[in-house]
Amino acid sequence: MRKINVFDTTLRDGEQTPGVNLNFEEKIQIATQLERLGVDIIEAGFPAASEGDFQSVKNIADTVKGSSVTGLSRSVQKEIDAAWEALKGGEEPRLHVFIATSPIHMNHKLRMTPDQVIENAVESVKYAKKRFPHVQWSAEDACRSDIDFLTKIIEKVIDAGADVINLPDTVGYITQEEIRHVFSHVRETVPNIDKAVLSTHCHDDLGMAVSNSLAAVEAGAGQVECTINGIGERAGNASLEEIAVALKIRNDFYQAETGLTLNEIKRTSSLVSKLTGMAVPNNKAVVGDNAFAHESGIHQDGVLKETSTYEIITPELVGVHANRMVLGKLSGRHAFKEKVEALGYNATEEEINKVFKAFKDLADKKKEITDEDIFALMTDEKAGEAVKFYEIETLQVNYGTNNVPTATVSMQNPDGDIVQEAATGSGSVEAVYNTIERILGKEVTLNDYRIQSITGGRDALAEVYVHIGYDGEEASGRGTANDVLEASAKAYINSVNRILNLKRWPRPKTEKVHV
Repeated sequence: MRKINVFDTTLRDGEQTPGVNLNFEEKIQIATQLERLGVDIIEAGFPAASEGDFQSVKNIADTVKGSSVTGLSRSVQKEIDAAWEALKGGEEPRLHVFIATSPIHMNHKLRMTPDQVIENAVESVKYAKKRFPHVQWSAEDACRSDIDFLTKIIEKVIDAGADVINLPDTVGYITQEEIRHVFSHVRETVPNIDKAVLSTHCHDDLGMAVSNSLAAVEAGAGQVECTINGIGERAGNASLEEIAVALKIRNDFYQAETGLTLNEIKRTSSLVSKLTGMAVPNNKAVVGDNAFAHESGIHQDGVLKETSTYEIITPELVGVHANRMVLGKLSGRHAFKEKVEALGYNATEEEINKVFKAFKDLADKKKEITDEDIFALMTDEKAGEAVKFYEIETLQVNYGTNNVPTATVSMQNPDGDIVQEAATGSGSVEAVYNTIERILGKEVTLNDYRIQSITGGRDALAEVYVHIGYDGEEASGRGTANDVLEASAKAYINSVNRILNLKRWPRPKTEKVHV
């Protein structure tokens, strides 16, 4: 079996998803879960984009030891220098440097000749190799590049020291047969290709990112680049969980495997979904809620007799467990701590104490506390805001079918003062948001509002996601509570705090890159 390296770019390409903005603690939480999943390489961000991105990449590189942490850079020396400063404390520093190679990009974006692009690529790789033990070079828009030019530049960057050659389908344009041809041609034509690993990075604009990635593996790719839940720019990236499970289930065909701990897949998917605010569709392959559900009577009968009749993937393979220990208000701290550890959290005593208090408060309102409830409480605790500029103290809402909904809110402002306001609205949520807007003193635009329950039942925790515009910026936020209105208020303030944190390290327009 060939070993396929998994390069996860959830924290770089995935965070470029419109409306997604993760704070320091959330990025660390995702990175440590990716490490637990067994990802070989974690692309932590674009260090030169902003001071915030630089610090995030540095924190992840200094924290994660079980995976190689990499950062992205254009073929610019100062960006390579920034990446080195951020990554040099890591266990295995790695640089991902790129330049466009397609005629449309060279002519219209770079305004460089093919010879200038080759010169720039070679010099950048040579410069990076002086510091980084591992250098990955990417040909942006490789799948729309001239194949002869592509093989020429690949040979030269390998001679310059590139260890990995990435051939991305940057705009999701290629087909399976075409990408097989590209990878096969490169393997057969580039004389020094044995000195580098070929990598594939596919986008999902035509819905073929996973199939194209697997076709590249067939043609010799030794590394796949992907994201959890397939999130990313535009239509997203190839889905890590789908590629990993496809290689596992059909290893008879692909003759290749990853080193992932597959039963961490579901937890990783749920964590990324929660922190990004991007819900996983019920019919999503591998991790959707319906992935192991059978409604048809014929299917149900077959599965009861022999699961393999209609299930090619067992729920346990990806970490979906039917039997769950349920806690209640009589459960003690010891049982709670054991449950937290069983869920995979390495929580400190201080974190356990804080979440145990929240657990007890929830248990007074809810008869049974499930794994999903504890997961939500732990996620909220470990992904708390970097700085909480505003924090809700009290919330009261008056509502009646014949009365105008009125909300009264007390909040702590950035100066530490408690401010109270009241306002009305056409509904309870609008009344709450109008009141908060009065306290903020600036107009807030609500672009999106979504609510879902974490578990079933009347006493389920409510989880609210919002996307707002405030003070010239946009951000998403989330809030969890037993009460829908409280969750709505928390989500609103969470998004405001994110914008205010973002303004501490404003991102330049060059922050988004397409590889």
